[in-house]
Amino acid sequence: MQRMRMSFSLVLVTSAILSMLIAGRSRTDPAPAGKKIDNFSLKDSTGKAFALADFKDKKAIVVLFIGTECPINNNYMPRLAELHKEYAEKGVQFLAVNANTQDNVERIAKHAKEYDLPFPVLKDETAAVADRFGAQRTPEVFVLDGGRVVRYQGRIDDQFGIGFQRPKANRRDLAEALDSVLAGKPVEKPTTPVAGCLIGRPVKPKSDGKVVFAKHVAPILQRHCQECHRPGMIGPMSLLSYDDASAWSATIQEVVQERRMPPWHADPKVGKFANDRSLPKEDRDTLLAWIEQGCAQGDAKDLPPARQFASNEWTIGKPDLVVEMPTSFKVPAKAGKGGVPYKYFIVPTNFKEDRWVQAVEAKPGNRAVVHHIIVYARTLAKENPRDGIGDGMLAAQAPGELPTVLPMGSAKKIPKGAAFVFQMHYTPNGTEQTDRSSVGIIFAKEPPKNEIRTRAIATRQFSIPPGDASYKTVSTSNFAQDTMLFSFLPHMHLRGKSFEYKAHYPDGKSETLLSVPRYEFGWQATYRLQTPLKLPAGTRIECTAFFDNSADNPNNPDATATVRWGEQTWQEMMIGFVDYAIANDGK
Repeated sequence: MQRMRMSFSLVLVTSAILSMLIAGRSRTDPAPAGKKIDNFSLKDSTGKAFALADFKDKKAIVVLFIGTECPINNNYMPRLAELHKEYAEKGVQFLAVNANTQDNVERIAKHAKEYDLPFPVLKDETAAVADRFGAQRTPEVFVLDGGRVVRYQGRIDDQFGIGFQRPKANRRDLAEALDSVLAGKPVEKPTTPVAGCLIGRPVKPKSDGKVVFAKHVAPILQRHCQECHRPGMIGPMSLLSYDDASAWSATIQEVVQERRMPPWHADPKVGKFANDRSLPKEDRDTLLAWIEQGCAQGDAKDLPPARQFASNEWTIGKPDLVVEMPTSFKVPAKAGKGGVPYKYFIVPTNFKEDRWVQAVEAKPGNRAVVHHIIVYARTLAKENPRDGIGDGMLAAQAPGELPTVLPMGSAKKIPKGAAFVFQMHYTPNGTEQTDRSSVGIIFAKEPPKNEIRTRAIATRQFSIPPGDASYKTVSTSNFAQDTMLFSFLPHMHLRGKSFEYKAHYPDGKSETLLSVPRYEFGWQATYRLQTPLKLPAGTRIECTAFFDNSADNPNNPDATATVRWGEQTWQEMMIGFVDYAIANDGK
């Protein structure tokens, strides 16, 4: 399995850290600076035992609590390998401990190999060592001095966090703590906040309860979670079974309580959307009650039939056609000053007639380094692959976005003789990677009533001043014919703050169609109207976006820069994509 980078595709969550009790687990405070850690012994995935006492000659020991599936955790694995290399010759030993009940030795070994971890990774079967340290999350680090006294507890650095991902760390907390310990000096910040997934401590669930998994919780997970949270999909952990859900119950409680999952950012007071992912209050209350009551399993005979997916590889089901990039692309370990420019790959269709697309899915070959994919179907692709934002757009994949499945009677056209153009945006992650992404297509059975087209309501005319926390931009587009509006896809970069679509009708009336009050670059989504909206000829769609270029925006790459349009994430875009059809166009 390729490394998951979520961005957060799966880690952009709020910064609050709950202090409540978690389903039979008593949260303990982390080991404070000054606490001595007694000897312990754990085995790695091969059965080899390692003890703290084995490293008496080391000047410092870094004890890392890690997992295999947490996205923030995995973002830090290359960094930990680099730090190990930097400090090993200075007399520092790194020891990783996995206390997750859901991570068996096979999974731990695979993860260590995948990330080429150069230090021992030990299995804490009963979480006794995690409890001794008071470790709560992955990744969480503890620095012990030569006397095995805790001198630092907290994060590795501040690059990756809850709701943000900086281009680089502002503060190297672990490295600075090690430098102080090695120099015999007090650590300036002995404790820092930790962001990541809660450790899945083993717990004996209650045998019964008013709310049980089989009857009450499994149907909710099927409806709202399993589309993404199953093997091979974008969700970083599977939630198909009782064992899956109970092991992740602490994290489920946190993200549901804080309304971070399922991700949905539209203002609920504006519009009705067919793909609304938000969790109804009744389902939210049921999930939380199940966890608070002890994660009872219930009777297996009450389980609903397992949800059937048409494909374990494609969300849309088994495609009629799969098209790969013509060649693999080698993504460098690190980008140059200008980043990795967008890459374009062209694949002729050789279609002898127009083809109609009912569903389409762009799939990264390597999620670790693919930020986004846009696939176009264009007849002049070889001459102008970069021209015309939105023209001929067939599919888009970005953090948090799901594939396009169009309603019956509606389809996108691939003109005969067209070519597929893959626009690829790569983000290096510290190790050289290879990608060969693809697109899967399900064709409509007959020509549609509505030909779905994509229009980009965009402006390049903006200049965001340094420090401006609420910079406004507006773009508009007029629809000269009667039109049916199907969906919206707002797009900005790291300084994006909010986005709104508004319709101005020819009779002088106006209507807000979509409001995204808290835009998140790491969770970009298409908002598909429950009922297509009729726009009379002469309607003007106005998009309004606000950007936060202040130092208070943790995603901001540089609050001192004037920001203009550009492809890279530290630059900005302002695009309001819409999918629409010309009324009666198919007749």
